[in-house]
Amino acid sequence: MKRYLIFVAVGPALGGFALLLVTTYLSGYWTNTDAGEVAKLFKVFVTSLQYSYLFGFLPALMMCAIDDILFHVRRIPPGLRMLIVGGIAFVLAGFNYASHGSEYGALQWILYGLVGFIPATVSSWLVHRFVEEPLPAAVAEPPAA
Repeated sequence: MKRYLIFVAVGPALGGFALLLVTTYLSGYWTNTDAGEVAKLFKVFVTSLQYSYLFGFLPALMMCAIDDILFHVRRIPPGLRMLIVGGIAFVLAGFNYASHGSEYGALQWILYGLVGFIPATVSSWLVHRFVEEPLPAAVAEPPAA
């Protein structure tokens, strides 16, 4: 249960901030930047945080379910599990966001993929670091008949 709470608490906020950074970068917002522009960016982030949770709740739960499934595979170490969850989130976010808009290229696909990779990987790391869960028990062989 703690695993799901961490993913839902951390994932949408990180994903929303990453999405805001990517969209502002691709729109050319960072060409003339001063302290006032950075303050506006954080103001937009705070005001849009509720929507990040509204639309990021289910994707965070899906990534957590994948992380939970991979946790129960004994042969997958935690570092590899984090990379697999992040890679799946990267591909899903890349396909979800990058195909929209007038430009479609490798840079746009990679940046939007990072919108999924960063929150999924950080959430998986936080779960590994702070949630004390017992390792899955080995499955006993059924007795031969």
